[in-house]
Amino acid sequence: MSSLFDLSGRTALVTGGSKGLGKAMAAGFASHGANVIICSRNADELEATASEIHEATGRRVEYAVADLTSRDGVASLVEATQSQFGGVDILVNNAGSNNPQLIDQVDDDQWDEILQLNLSSCMALTRAFVPGMKEKRWGRVIHISSIIALAAAPGRSVYAATKAGLIGMARAQAIELGPFGITVNCIAPGPFLTDLPAAKLTEEQRNMVGQRTALKRWGETEELVGPALLLASGAGSYMSGSLIVVDGGILANVI
Repeated sequence: MSSLFDLSGRTALVTGGSKGLGKAMAAGFASHGANVIICSRNADELEATASEIHEATGRRVEYAVADLTSRDGVASLVEATQSQFGGVDILVNNAGSNNPQLIDQVDDDQWDEILQLNLSSCMALTRAFVPGMKEKRWGRVIHISSIIALAAAPGRSVYAATKAGLIGMARAQAIELGPFGITVNCIAPGPFLTDLPAAKLTEEQRNMVGQRTALKRWGETEELVGPALLLASGAGSYMSGSLIVVDGGILANVI
C-alpha cells in the first residue's frame, strides 16, 4: 500500500453509507486502513454493510441509525459518532435525495426536506466535527455534489440548488479551514446507477443517459472510490476548494 493513500489511524464518517456510493467509499477507506462509521435510516442495511466491510478489511466499522432530514437526526449522529470514536478525521457528506418537481409544482415541505438533507445537514455535521480536526491540525471534508449542479434538467431545480450550494460552501470552508491543515473539497458524480436514479428513471431514460457518456455506460459505484480516496488521504493534501467531476464524460457531450 502506498503511504500516499494510507489512512491507518484515521476515522471516517460516511453519511448514506449503507449502500451505493456511500458504501463503496466506506469500504475503500477501510481497505486503506481507516476505521469507519456509516449512517442511514435503515438499521438492517447498516448492520449488513458494517459486517461486510469489517469482514473484508478487518477494520473497526460502526454504524448509527440517523435521519438527516431533521436537525434532531443530525444531532443524534454527532452524539453517536463522538461516543464511539471521539470525533472524525474524514467527513464525507454523501447522504442526499431528489424528488423531481417542475418549478410551478414545487411543494414547500419537499423543498424544506431536501434542503435540510442535501445541504443543511452537511453544514451542521461539518460545524460539529471541525473543532476536533482543528485540534489535530488535520482533517478532510468531502461534500458529494452532483453534475446536476453544473448542468441541470427539468424538474431538478430543488436538487440542483442544493448540490450547487455544496460547491459554494466547500470553497468558503476551504478558505476558513486551510490554516488548520483541513481540506474541503467536492466530488460531482455523474451517472451512477444507484437506487435513486434507478427508481426515478425509466429504462428508456437510463439507456439514453448511458449513451450520452463518453464511455457509453453508467458508472460502477467502485469507480468513485479512487477520487474519494485521493481527497481523503495524503495524496490530495494540496487540494482544497476543488471540484472533481466523475461523470464518464457526459458533460463533455454537447450534442
